Amino acid sequence: MIEKDEQLSPESTGSEETKAVEQNPAPAEKVETEVTPAPSESEPVKSEEPSAESAESPAEAKAKGQTEESPGETQEAIDEANAEDAEDDDNNRRHQIPLLDYDSLSMENLVGELQRLVRTEKVQAINTHVNQIKRSFDQQFKSLFEEKKEEFLENGGNEIDFRFSSVSKRQFNEVYKEYREKRDAYYKNLEKQLESNLQDRLAIIEELKSLINVEEDMNNTYQNFKALQEKWRNAGPVPRNQYNDVWRTYHHHTEIFYDFLHLNRELRDLDFKHNLEEKQKLVERAEGLVQEPDLSKAFFELQTLHKIWKEDIGPVAKEHREAIWKRFSAATKLMHQRRQDHFKELEAGYEVNLEKKKGIIASILDQAEGLAKDHKALQKQMKAVEALREEFFKAGKVPQKVNEATWSEFKEAVRQFNRKKNSFYKDLKREQQDNLEKKRNLLALAEALKDSEDHATATPEMKRIQNEWKKIGHVPRKYSDKIWNDFKAACNHYFDRLHDKRDASHQVELEHYENKRKCLDRLKEFQLSGKREDDLNAIKGFIAEWKSFGRIPQNKLHINNKFNKIIDALFKKLDIDKQESELLKYGDKISQLAGGQDDRAIQKERSFIRKKIDESNAEIRQLENNLQFFSNASEDNPLVKEVVSKITKHRESLDTWKAKLKKLNIMENQLNKQVEEEAPSDNEATEGVD
Repeated sequence: MIEKDEQLSPESTGSEETKAVEQNPAPAEKVETEVTPAPSESEPVKSEEPSAESAESPAEAKAKGQTEESPGETQEAIDEANAEDAEDDDNNRRHQIPLLDYDSLSMENLVGELQRLVRTEKVQAINTHVNQIKRSFDQQFKSLFEEKKEEFLENGGNEIDFRFSSVSKRQFNEVYKEYREKRDAYYKNLEKQLESNLQDRLAIIEELKSLINVEEDMNNTYQNFKALQEKWRNAGPVPRNQYNDVWRTYHHHTEIFYDFLHLNRELRDLDFKHNLEEKQKLVERAEGLVQEPDLSKAFFELQTLHKIWKEDIGPVAKEHREAIWKRFSAATKLMHQRRQDHFKELEAGYEVNLEKKKGIIASILDQAEGLAKDHKALQKQMKAVEALREEFFKAGKVPQKVNEATWSEFKEAVRQFNRKKNSFYKDLKREQQDNLEKKRNLLALAEALKDSEDHATATPEMKRIQNEWKKIGHVPRKYSDKIWNDFKAACNHYFDRLHDKRDASHQVELEHYENKRKCLDRLKEFQLSGKREDDLNAIKGFIAEWKSFGRIPQNKLHINNKFNKIIDALFKKLDIDKQESELLKYGDKISQLAGGQDDRAIQKERSFIRKKIDESNAEIRQLENNLQFFSNASEDNPLVKEVVSKITKHRESLDTWKAKLKKLNIMENQLNKQVEEEAPSDNEATEGVD
């Protein structure tokens, strides 16, 4: 008969990692907790939006919510795992497949690991692994999905128009669909076989019950009992939800049979002795597990020992039952204590991970608070935040009680950074669009001026446009190259034309310079004849010839000073003062203006002379005002002498400009009079008109 104390109920699935407190950084989501091995829901999920589907076992769900368990719960974990393993011998394989830290893997690596498991391992052995992979993938994809959606909305998009497609999500759905199809097909076939095996075992129990009512030789009855035991061992697995009840029923009727067997104590005692020896071996093996360094391996071994205790070994004599069970139970309790110590270590590690994640969240908030003001620096910050996000996912699990709050704080920190980043780029986009309009306006001006012949006006305007262009910032990248190339082409077109024209003009200027140089050489050789009138006419001839030559290169203008010095020296020899010499020189210009018949040129010259007269008067007034500051100073004072000298020079210059203006007025009056004399009279103008 099965001992009542033996019914310790297992809680977990065997592998120690699956009992650890699992950290799920995503907010709490709906979790499927059915233990039915063949779910009927279809795959794949067509929407690209994040899914929170999971298929955790009760033990896994319990492990998420607590880190301590009672000894009875340890036994429940063992019994539950054995019930699952009993369905298929290959279920044991799940204990040998390592559970990775899936939260630290990227979405791409999670897809790769899922694909490896689905295509290389038994589908019934990877349920826990797949569920944890899916949970980690979903939480990462959900975070990415929300980030992209928020960015889309902040850029002015409508929520109904948002679409987000991820290569990793599509690949994950495809592999997960393959897993579910394999799983569904496996459990569909298994369900029929398990039900058939269940009926076979129930039939064996009925045969076992009938043995005590058979009137036959006890030895034959015992042999029939042994045959039923062998048949039971080979009957195959049953549904896990029926496993423990079927075994309890079997053990119950086995106990009754042994009570019935008291008529043949020799056979019964022989069985009891054998069973005691086998259970003692199991106890010794269980007690030795305390020395096993690998806790997962030790727990799996303990699970196996409990399975053998239940399935393969019958009862022992009543006087040994309590003692042998207490030893076996004590070994199980020691394993329970090891598991509790392990959970405490995990919890301490989770606290360390929590501090790491808090530090990461603080760093992301610092990045958001100190957002860069230029694109290049902001790109560095974006890379830094992305590295912090990766670091957060790799930091490991945190205590379940703060898991959701930590995840929410992380998401909010990332959102804050993204909001400010998106706002910056929205403003930058608007600024670049404004810059584009400004550059388009400058381009239009450059295009309008590129063929202009008015170089005096167009050249400074083109240079102004170029300077304005440099001050304008970036434009949208898709327009940047084209608008720059168009602007550069317009500028190059204009300045190439200008340079070509200047090159031609420069050659003419060099010819003018050469003529002036020859004229200067002849002037240097000129000697006064002593005849004042002849010498004066000769000098005027040199002046007229000199002014007949056009513009010369800028770097050759010094030749004009040489010419004027020689002319002034010749005038001085003829006792002609500076004012008279200036008027003589100016007389030649008066002749040019009179011969040009250009009213605008005359008006321009008059304006120039009047400007010079005004400047001279202003200088004289300023100097006279300055001289008043020296009213008490002696006339021999150097400063007074300097001011008086300047006043004298400006007055002489003023007299010269007034004389020039007088000459210009006389010339203009003469021209006007000449025009009037040449105009026909009224009578002449009307002759020939009837």
